[in-house]
Amino acid sequence: MNTSSTKYNPYDNVISTVRHAASILGYTPSDYEAVLHPERELKVSIPVRMDDGSVRVFEGYRIQHSTSRGPAKGGIRYHQDVSIDEVKALAAWMTFKCAVVNIPYGGGKGGIICNPSELSDAEIRRLTRRFTAMIAPIIGPEQDIPAPDVGTNANVMGWIMDTYSMLKGHCVPGVVTGKPLELGGALGRSEATGRGVMITSLNALRALQIPISGTTAVVQGMGNVGSISAKLLHMAGMKIIGVSDVSGGLFCESGLDIPEIIRYLSADRGNLLKDYEKENVKHITNKELLELNTTLLVPAALENQINADNADRIHARVIVEGANGPTSIEADEILKKRGIVLVPDILANAGGVVVSYFEWVQNIQSVSWSEEHVNEQLKAIMDQAFKSVWDISEEKHTTLRTGAYLIAVKRVVDAKNLRGIWP
Repeated sequence: MNTSSTKYNPYDNVISTVRHAASILGYTPSDYEAVLHPERELKVSIPVRMDDGSVRVFEGYRIQHSTSRGPAKGGIRYHQDVSIDEVKALAAWMTFKCAVVNIPYGGGKGGIICNPSELSDAEIRRLTRRFTAMIAPIIGPEQDIPAPDVGTNANVMGWIMDTYSMLKGHCVPGVVTGKPLELGGALGRSEATGRGVMITSLNALRALQIPISGTTAVVQGMGNVGSISAKLLHMAGMKIIGVSDVSGGLFCESGLDIPEIIRYLSADRGNLLKDYEKENVKHITNKELLELNTTLLVPAALENQINADNADRIHARVIVEGANGPTSIEADEILKKRGIVLVPDILANAGGVVVSYFEWVQNIQSVSWSEEHVNEQLKAIMDQAFKSVWDISEEKHTTLRTGAYLIAVKRVVDAKNLRGIWP
């Protein structure tokens, strides 16, 4: 869905944003140069025996951007558009996401170029196990902890955990997060990213003194993050007037029945919004959805959805980034000039990694927390992170994205410099 006329490299966004924050913080290039480069990039070729007996080779990556503040942390993406630059950018965003919410992790990310919808469960399992074996030397509870991302889920994490454990000769639940509960997963993890988006959205509306009840919202993307965000915002009293998935969007001025839509999408893996029919619900494109007149817009799909080509047609008052990198740097400038408040991805969607941290802590301590405790701790961390970002943005007269990076870059650079360059 990249509609920008120029070639988009998400890692350029990362470098530009870090340099801007570092200049405001008064760092010299020598202070932060190491942060601009991933520490380790692994590319693997993954042979898989397909169901028809043929052998197909897939390309995969695992990239560790930074381990200055702790083990690398980040998801594994199965998608046909995965690229090395995308994975590098996602790994870097994880570094700063962990730093802005102040949990002791660095950033990592992985991906395999494949279309999981064209693969059987058995093929995905074999692909996952072989990929895990090939990245096993650089992952582990104290090195790099994968998690689910686009195209992967709890089952895939279970296969990674089992494969790694078989290679080690003993059970290692802490090697991944986002696992099934039966394998040491955390209660509340599946809803964590969407819950964090909801918490952050409500914090933003309150900070701007915008009422919550009856206020309109639009959610792009009805995967895990988008659907949970939509459900929880709806439960909080907001009126969700638009949602979308890869097949298109739905619009209803009086508000959509979000629980019914989620039930429809969950009923069958092949159910898409283009086939959903209800009185007064209009079918629209993803492009039209982003341009709806709404108070809150949550882009929770893929990167670069709001760019130089459409930023001047966005009519939301507040944008809360549920996806990673949904807004280009050019669009950021346009939205800023138009007075649209944007809460950046590294803050808004950090709920997932926060609860992943809780899962990891429970695994390595062999304890189990209640879902209520998980959600309470998540809210406390997200509230504190939002307040810190809001306050520094007000103090420095910057956007919330710059404010978030001022906090995150300072924590990462200071940790790197305190440790020094070995040897």
